[in-house]
Amino acid sequence: MMGHTHAMTGAIAWLGLAPAFAALPLLTESSRFIETGIMAGALSPAELIAGAIVCAGAAMLPDLDHPSATIAQTFGPVTWALSKAVSWISGGHRGATHSLVFAVAMGFAAHWLANTYPIGRDIMVVLLIGLALRAVGVGIPGNKVGSAMINVGLTAGLYAVFLSLSVGYAWLGLAVGIGCLIHVVGDCMTERGCPVLWPLGAKFMLPWKIGIKTGKKFEQKILAPILSVAIVGLLFWRLAPI
Repeated sequence: MMGHTHAMTGAIAWLGLAPAFAALPLLTESSRFIETGIMAGALSPAELIAGAIVCAGAAMLPDLDHPSATIAQTFGPVTWALSKAVSWISGGHRGATHSLVFAVAMGFAAHWLANTYPIGRDIMVVLLIGLALRAVGVGIPGNKVGSAMINVGLTAGLYAVFLSLSVGYAWLGLAVGIGCLIHVVGDCMTERGCPVLWPLGAKFMLPWKIGIKTGKKFEQKILAPILSVAIVGLLFWRLAPI
């Protein structure tokens, strides 16, 4: 699947699953519970939205094994070099990073970071916000410098808003884990599949005649609008008063 599809499915997964998970102990820092609506007792509206954006960015992480992917191009030579290293270590595109092991490991690593090193946590949040914006195409077509400047400005603005609203990030590991996992699920729906149970080599996929063809008309013209409507609908459902 393409980057924008992964990002949107990451946001959808968070909006659909997070309220139930975030109600568990140790996964929410908010003491300002919502009095009305379906979000009562779980996350604040700001935390819900921040989580959706972070999860959308995290849904791009498995593609670090692909030097030509959106994530490898996001921060120039730094992410490209990192992508080359990850690709070599993981055995190429759709190797170890496209597995349950990777999703769980990244989730626990992010959770540890969020609870141990606040500065590292904040850096990770900022990077994931920027990655989500890049994935959905925020910027100026054909203008890399202008797009980068817009991305940096919006990323800084969103992080500042979340900071002003006292957003807590105890749920960071959950968002990262869900994002990575939904990426794997999505790629299992394409014609190539994924080694979900890596290090076992077997790939899980739909039959090739059914699987989504990456970057083709269905994904760009049909699936993308459906996912956009789903995001808007879930936001309304989660945030509207009962």
